[in-house]
Amino acid sequence: MILVDSSVWINYFNGVPSRETDLLDDLLGRELVVMGDLILAEVLRGFREDGSYRRVLTLLSGLDCLDLVGKATAIEAARHYRFLRKRGITVRKTIDSLIAAFCIRHRLPLLHCDRDFDPYVAHLGLCAV
Repeated sequence: MILVDSSVWINYFNGVPSRETDLLDDLLGRELVVMGDLILAEVLRGFREDGSYRRVLTLLSGLDCLDLVGKATAIEAARHYRFLRKRGITVRKTIDSLIAAFCIRHRLPLLHCDRDFDPYVAHLGLCAV
């Protein structure tokens, strides 16, 4: 089971070639790729055209969707953020902190192309694909 971050999905739907989008294309239909509620919101909010929005919503609705945030994840995300800040590392986006905390807690690999996750890999054991 692999969680895919919005940074990869957005590039994938925009046709941006990269190692991550190629890997996602390879994983779909072969591995269990899951969606997260926060990631779904990030991906869907970017579509300007209603038709594109509806097509992607239909496609992504076929994936299992995990509820990423709850009290335990929120507390864990704050703890991780504080740990990194004490080492001089600032993560720019709260949503990325929540996604990383969920993945670390559940030992769920994350496919991403967002540098905000790099400190979680280096210092907190996030498994990046």
